[in-house]
Amino acid sequence: MLHDRDRIFTNIYGIHDLSLKGAQSRGDWDKTASIIKKGRDWIVDEMKTSGLRGRGGAGFGTGMKWSFMPKEDKRPSYLVINADEGEPGTCKDREILRSEPHKLIEGALLASVGMGAHVCYIYVRGEFYREAEALQRAIDEAYGAGLVGKNACKSGYDFDIYVHLGSGAYICGEESALIESLEGKKGQPRLKPPFPANCGLYGCPTTVNNVESIAVVPEILRRGGSWFAGIGRPNNTGTKLFCISGHVENPCTVEEEMGIPMKELLEKHCGGVTGGWNNLKGVIPGGCSVPVMTKAQCDSALMDYDGLKEHGSSLGTAAVIVMDQSTDIVRAITRLSRFYMHESCGQCTPCREGTGWMWRMLERIGQGNAHIDEIDLLEDVTRRIEGHTICALGDAAAWPIQGLIRHFRDEMEARILEKAGTPAGNQVGAPANAAE
Repeated sequence: MLHDRDRIFTNIYGIHDLSLKGAQSRGDWDKTASIIKKGRDWIVDEMKTSGLRGRGGAGFGTGMKWSFMPKEDKRPSYLVINADEGEPGTCKDREILRSEPHKLIEGALLASVGMGAHVCYIYVRGEFYREAEALQRAIDEAYGAGLVGKNACKSGYDFDIYVHLGSGAYICGEESALIESLEGKKGQPRLKPPFPANCGLYGCPTTVNNVESIAVVPEILRRGGSWFAGIGRPNNTGTKLFCISGHVENPCTVEEEMGIPMKELLEKHCGGVTGGWNNLKGVIPGGCSVPVMTKAQCDSALMDYDGLKEHGSSLGTAAVIVMDQSTDIVRAITRLSRFYMHESCGQCTPCREGTGWMWRMLERIGQGNAHIDEIDLLEDVTRRIEGHTICALGDAAAWPIQGLIRHFRDEMEARILEKAGTPAGNQVGAPANAAE
């Protein structure tokens, strides 16, 4: 359980004063100049010590990622913050943008110092218009107070920060597609290598980080990396924003300790599953791109990278989508499949063609207009897409379907058998007396 003294986001619900003065009263912008003067190497080392892993879904070590930025390069370096947040079920970054924007701005400054960048771009999802307004107001306040801009915080470090509104394309949540969009081009992922740290925005060294990853940086550097590392479990350290939606009594976004049991998270902060824990059917624990888990798995699952990996799923963005027994699980995954078909950029054939195939097959299976063997065919199609595309959208489209087949195959078969008028347990096409 996370103690109040260890909470980083103290105004995530926007209850208190949102202005710079209010943020400073809660500890933001405290001793920022002294942290800057400790230098680039110190900042990166503290971030490595903290064990912070990227909060956008991939879970790569943040300090390690920063260390890839070249130290001696005549080209300018850039920090790009991914505030696109297009993952269905995920509503954590938008809370930071509208209620804790000064944490993000201060974090952007300190992260940029750690990478030798003097310019930061925040790429905000186009639908987050009001959130972008709140962020821009906070940036204007920071410029007015001399906290960013020339001689930021009177530290001798020059730093500029800009907000860029996207156009609502899910694919631009992928870092290289985001960079393409930021440059004014069609949002399509780039082949790697070269990686952004070598050739990113405008062909210069670039690091792309998630909003939450950057917003927690100031508190980590003020309290020390070892403090953050002391929360959670080894390799799964620190606090995390969890956003819980679906069939719970009180959907919410809450900050908790990494590794909290899923059942405790839902019952402590959400009032539990509607109809009680035994009414739970399944949970998608990390946004719609990760495999669904059964109730039996949820009974003991720990909410961190390793804990969910043990159950064949992933923490992802920590967007917990809860489904009770009233859920048509086949229809739910079909809806997600249609989303990925719609959002594919079309650059890779397995994704461009395969996402459409998977959606159409799921539609037919859900309606019972299929053969039992087609479930295995669908599984085979997901394997041919997974790992065969430039970016992870192909994986994201395949994994929810793999989870459905792995855990709820009986429901898929029941649809087909019911439509065929075949009693459950008999194969379609088998003789009526096959069991005799």
